[in-house]
Amino acid sequence: MPKRVDHEDRRRQIAAAVRRIAADRGLEGVSLNEVAAEAGISKGFVQHYFASRDDMLRFAATTLRGGLEERIATPLRVRDLLIALLPLDDAGRDDALVANAFLVRALKDPEIAGHFRTGHGLLRDAVAALLSAAQTDGELVQSIDPATEAVLLLSLVSGLGDAVLLGYQSGDEAIALIDLHLSRIAT
Repeated sequence: MPKRVDHEDRRRQIAAAVRRIAADRGLEGVSLNEVAAEAGISKGFVQHYFASRDDMLRFAATTLRGGLEERIATPLRVRDLLIALLPLDDAGRDDALVANAFLVRALKDPEIAGHFRTGHGLLRDAVAALLSAAQTDGELVQSIDPATEAVLLLSLVSGLGDAVLLGYQSGDEAIALIDLHLSRIAT
């Protein structure tokens, strides 16, 4: 009986190798040879699934939300979700480094840019929904617009995340700044 191969799983394994390399060396470190070595497979095997480096990078970009979705799956409060977005541990740091590497690539690749737009929209909507629920529960001032505030908060977290990555803000300092902002809109 022939061996059954889950081709999507193989593509995800290759994408995971791309992400590991990107976290360590940026996308400039990603080549078919390097990905094959990282994944423990042959270059020909990688080429079987991806015709080019660009195809491989585009597919890997579609998998970026997986780690993020795991980290933000359970937060029921805005604060918890925002803190989950910060690079406070090794996994969060790697996710942020990979996202930043792909962000640069997205500036010249409309397909990857589209994945970022979609992901940001989903995240913005999730934050806005949590803000709206908190507002309904009387925890936030009525004068804020949840959609606008979601954009502001995500911008704050994005900047703080970069500051933590670069080492000029600690994780605790970033959390304190999130708390400060949230205290200004709390009832």
